[in-house]
Amino acid sequence: MKKAEKEENPEFQVKGKLADNERLKSDSNFLRGTIADDLQDKLSGGFRGDNFQLIRFHGMYAQDDRDIRPDLVARKLEPRKNVMLRCRLPGGIIKPAQWLGIDEFATENSDYQSIRITNRQTFQFHGVLKENIKPMHKWLNHLGLDSIATAGDVNRNVLCSSNPVESQLHREAYEWAAKLSEHLLPRTRAYAEIWLDGEKQHSTEDDYQDEEPILGSSYLPRKFKTTVIIPPHNDVDIHANDMNFVAVANKTGKALAGFNVVLGGGLSFVHGTPSTYPTTANDFGYIPVEKLLDCAVAVVTLQRDWGNRVDRKNAKTRYTIERVGLEVFKAEVESRMGHKFEPTRPYELTERGDRIGWIQGEEGLHHLTLFIENGRLIGKKKKGVAEIARVHKGDFRLTANQNLIIAGVAKEDKRGIEKIARDYGLISDTTQQRQRAMACVSMPTCPLAMAEAERYLPEFIDHIETMLEKHGIGDNYLITRIAGCPNGCGRAMLAELGLVGKALGRYNMYIGGNRAGTRVPKQLLENATTAEILEKTDELIGRWSKEGNPYEEFGDFVIRAGIVKEVKQSATDFWDSE
Repeated sequence: MKKAEKEENPEFQVKGKLADNERLKSDSNFLRGTIADDLQDKLSGGFRGDNFQLIRFHGMYAQDDRDIRPDLVARKLEPRKNVMLRCRLPGGIIKPAQWLGIDEFATENSDYQSIRITNRQTFQFHGVLKENIKPMHKWLNHLGLDSIATAGDVNRNVLCSSNPVESQLHREAYEWAAKLSEHLLPRTRAYAEIWLDGEKQHSTEDDYQDEEPILGSSYLPRKFKTTVIIPPHNDVDIHANDMNFVAVANKTGKALAGFNVVLGGGLSFVHGTPSTYPTTANDFGYIPVEKLLDCAVAVVTLQRDWGNRVDRKNAKTRYTIERVGLEVFKAEVESRMGHKFEPTRPYELTERGDRIGWIQGEEGLHHLTLFIENGRLIGKKKKGVAEIARVHKGDFRLTANQNLIIAGVAKEDKRGIEKIARDYGLISDTTQQRQRAMACVSMPTCPLAMAEAERYLPEFIDHIETMLEKHGIGDNYLITRIAGCPNGCGRAMLAELGLVGKALGRYNMYIGGNRAGTRVPKQLLENATTAEILEKTDELIGRWSKEGNPYEEFGDFVIRAGIVKEVKQSATDFWDSE
């Protein structure tokens, strides 16, 4: 942190004993720790001490297979430790040649031989054993990719609306997402030293050194998430993120004039802890396009300096804004970026789903969005995407809804691309209900998981589809999401119906979000079994079909009908019992 800022604004610093993660970061020698030594340790498949947390800043989470853990422990063997790696892929765009490279690695070096498209608009490798970790990073670098800062207390992978139609506008938005990603990266050379044996990283600047002018030597108090969005499509779920730049087109509608800045969204909370809560973000105002990087640095450094480093549960940007006050936070952002916010330009968010199937863009090229349930590519479907990559002349775009866009297809190439997709089961009849559902990974790899998510979602959607048909509204849908814990990865706190894991086979059930993703749902059931949830869901869908107004969304209906109260002031309304 900057000494001058600490002295100038001491009243905005949280007093008390720092969280141990602050010691960990300060002692890490700019994120090196003793990771390199741990890689040489053949006695354990995992990472010890601080390194367990430090590898997150390099884009990895230490995990093990929880399905087989009890048997191994009973036999007094170490759990099958491995890592999950999340690639840095701003805007979700990847070249077909790069895709073939990651497909090859997943096939040969992952326990699960799968590629997982995440709602952070990138891909993850799961089940990478220790001896394959360094080769994995070198292979990514060879492909022109990396995993820097996709986890840990830094600005993570920057999302951008997947809009293949408005080509020029999307191109500009994507370019700004990429600039944001690069500009806010850690400057330490630790990644190159540990994983690339000091070789130059494809993505970093030549002047990288052990100084962190933006992030600081202790980095940020907590994870930080950023998006660039082209309204009215809210596919990136802006209210799940700390910092959002909402594109404003010029008078022609073909180029960017500037951005509305929307700050302080977030979905994580802790069961039974009212000081934690999900909340929607705040409109701060409009900035011209050339002020975007200055604004981003102002917000990030402000959160760096004023964020809570004592209690990590209250360390996210939204809690900083609540603690110091919206106007105080806004004035300080303006001071740091050297520019006053103008009034917010009018915009509307309407819906979030991807447009599955073919669509034609402004430039005459065609784009095929493939629905990938839970984002998991494995077996035949994974092979099918690789076959498409071998012939595709455009690019791939990973969406924040865990789907895959084959973008930039010439008219004469459409038939061939579609044939491959159909032959490998990548195109099939799916309902709007299934297409609008999402889950985090959860079991068996995530150490935070309390209940199933990805593995339960298909079954849960089967039941909901049956209920919709039973009540005569089979062509309708409700945004449905499942998270294995309340950490927010499944974005269940922006669903019309969201389940958040409480224990194996048990969830808290939340209803009352909306299709546009601008409202937090309210708890209806606590620690409920799947049978109890299904019974209640059937009852609610039945009422919606009979009592709902024409075109009324499920989330709007349950609030109008008085089944739950609308969550307006998130801290109070979210926790208040009915």
